[in-house]
Amino acid sequence: MATNHNKPIVLAAGGTGGHIFPAEALARELLARGRAVTLVTDKRGHAFGDALPEVAVHRIHAASPAGGIVGKLTAALRMGMGFLQASALLRHLEPAAVVGFGGYPSVPTVYAAGQARIPALLHEQNAVLGRANRMLAGSARRLAVAYPEISGVRDADRGKIVPTGNPVRPAVAAMRGAPYEAPTADGPVRILVMGGSQGARVFSEVLPAAVAALPANLRARLHLSQQCRPEDLEAVRAAYRDLGLGSVELESFFRDVPQRLAACHLAITRAGASTVAELTCIGRPAILVPYPFATDDHQTANARAVAAAGAAWPIPQPEFTAEAVAARLTALLERPDDLARAAQAAHAWGTAEAAARLADAVLAMIGNTNGANGNHSHATEAAE
Repeated sequence: MATNHNKPIVLAAGGTGGHIFPAEALARELLARGRAVTLVTDKRGHAFGDALPEVAVHRIHAASPAGGIVGKLTAALRMGMGFLQASALLRHLEPAAVVGFGGYPSVPTVYAAGQARIPALLHEQNAVLGRANRMLAGSARRLAVAYPEISGVRDADRGKIVPTGNPVRPAVAAMRGAPYEAPTADGPVRILVMGGSQGARVFSEVLPAAVAALPANLRARLHLSQQCRPEDLEAVRAAYRDLGLGSVELESFFRDVPQRLAACHLAITRAGASTVAELTCIGRPAILVPYPFATDDHQTANARAVAAAGAAWPIPQPEFTAEAVAARLTALLERPDDLARAAQAAHAWGTAEAAARLADAVLAMIGNTNGANGNHSHATEAAE
């Protein structure tokens, strides 16, 4: 029989980047400590690919219980099949622990772990406990969270909470020490606008009109980098063309987001978990526009938490008008000290140590507080 240290740790994650990115970060940390790692996801889930070829990937059936009666019955059938697959896999792997990152594809594996009495830890990336994690919290031993306050947790499960933060990509963590220098009175102002496919459309519609409403002297100082949908690029480029900006760079996808975040004076973004984690890890002030159709409106909760720390200014999408944005930009550019204070607050709120803290929590749960390389445990620090 394998010793506890030789047993693998299974990561169960939904197929979207918000679940897979933290799972990949934890996998890297556990591998560095000499632990074997296996990923379980569904057919939509992205493997860690060439970056972590040593992580075996298993795909099981899963589905979100959306739609009408037929949709819910189909989802229940697929989840049942996924549970049988996960149960068989866990019997074969005999893991030391299972770590769930939310999303319905994590449910069969974490539930099977509970039935097999395998220690399970859940990681919640948002300020509202996700529906999958809500279903599983009762059977988990630990609940690692990214926000100091999290809603949707039953009182009976609050004693399981371990604050860890939300892991970020290594390229983002590497920018943690990049200093923030507020714009000078007449100097350039670098603004980064990112929104993904759902955010880029509203930003493309509102921001050119907001910039047009700024005084000419402020427009001349702006150096704008903005993500747009491919089909919107030409229209947005035309809208900015005669506004007299210092520079405009429009792309459908930025491959160097960590560097752009580190270089910007202000970001305008959605309030997804990964975006907030990256903003605060590097320490950059932001205007946050929560996606209004996110499950349980969790992006609004995320934005409020960061705003309460003094690190951002939330604007609900219905209020994200050209007039409101122009007024906010004018106020911020006239008071650069406000930007500097928000950057400092963001940096104080964020962390580059979330993956290490999460690994510590997992290993502490199974009675192994140090990895094979003897890393110091952050579990006590994270719990304070």
